[in-house]
Amino acid sequence: MGYLLGLMMVTFILNAGTIVPFINLLYKIKLQRQKQHTRDALNRPAPIFDTLNRNKAGTPLGGGLLIIVNTIVMFLASFPMLYYFWVPITSIYGDSGTEIKVLMFTFISFGILGLYDDIRKVFFIESNAIIGLSIKHKLLLETILAGVIGYWLYADLKIQILHVPLIGVFDIGIFYILFAVFVIIAFANAFNITDGLDGLATGVLMIALAAFWVISRSILDTTLSVFIAVWIGGLIAFLYFNVYPARIFLGDTGALSFGATFAVIGLLLGKTFSLPIIGGIFVAEIASSLLQIVSKKYRGKKMFTVAPIHLWLGKRGWHESTIVFRFWLASIMLAVVGLTLAFLT
Repeated sequence: MGYLLGLMMVTFILNAGTIVPFINLLYKIKLQRQKQHTRDALNRPAPIFDTLNRNKAGTPLGGGLLIIVNTIVMFLASFPMLYYFWVPITSIYGDSGTEIKVLMFTFISFGILGLYDDIRKVFFIESNAIIGLSIKHKLLLETILAGVIGYWLYADLKIQILHVPLIGVFDIGIFYILFAVFVIIAFANAFNITDGLDGLATGVLMIALAAFWVISRSILDTTLSVFIAVWIGGLIAFLYFNVYPARIFLGDTGALSFGATFAVIGLLLGKTFSLPIIGGIFVAEIASSLLQIVSKKYRGKKMFTVAPIHLWLGKRGWHESTIVFRFWLASIMLAVVGLTLAFLT
């Protein structure tokens, strides 16, 4: 445990020492949030969203890129050190190499997709693109990436079962690929939707990852334990500059990468039923958005004044910091419930 805490601290120091120069670089290249005339998923104007977020224009985007790079550097650099100190590198699948491949591909590929979207929406905004890429193109690319990951989980790591606490284990065979694709895409977009208030998504992610860290330690999966430790270290440093009033945002670079990777870690841990509970805030956020879309499309009226939930609460008069802190508290309790279920047979 000591070496994991040490890795977390070193990663924190690395990110803390590089984030201010990185923020200055983002200002220099003008990769900043723009004043938006946002359109919703049905390509309709979203003036309430623009009003609630107008004060965020000008804040640098792309903070996720720094965390991705520093996390990868520390993660890969940790293995020679672990070998030197005779710390066994173990995986519940007996194949640390494939586990590393899956983690790195998810972390990097979804990050690249998000970075492209950030750059495009800042410098090449198109009228038919809601947040840079059009929804159908974005979902297509996400599906391709998630399909590759799902195939590796099924074919290389032989994952094809779902464990439901107190009920049993279900072997779904090759359909596990489709299940993995759905989970990865859902959480990638859920995180993106949640990342709308200063510190909200990052804080919730840290709490959820801490729960996954406990699980990874209990099953002696060194690969996941190390990755989560260095990732949390970077998130702590980033959160210092991301809380209200934020000096930097993750952007789609971090949002898509972090959401997808969070889902993959849940799948790798084999605690699929606990995943939507530990990540319950993300689920609630995307569910409220989907309900809003369905209601407007088929009922011709809104279910909420504005969606997702954090915007609805803001519209009702809640201060941004109040929403964030209370969502963090809710996330802690969800993590406790999810951990309880994870350890039930």
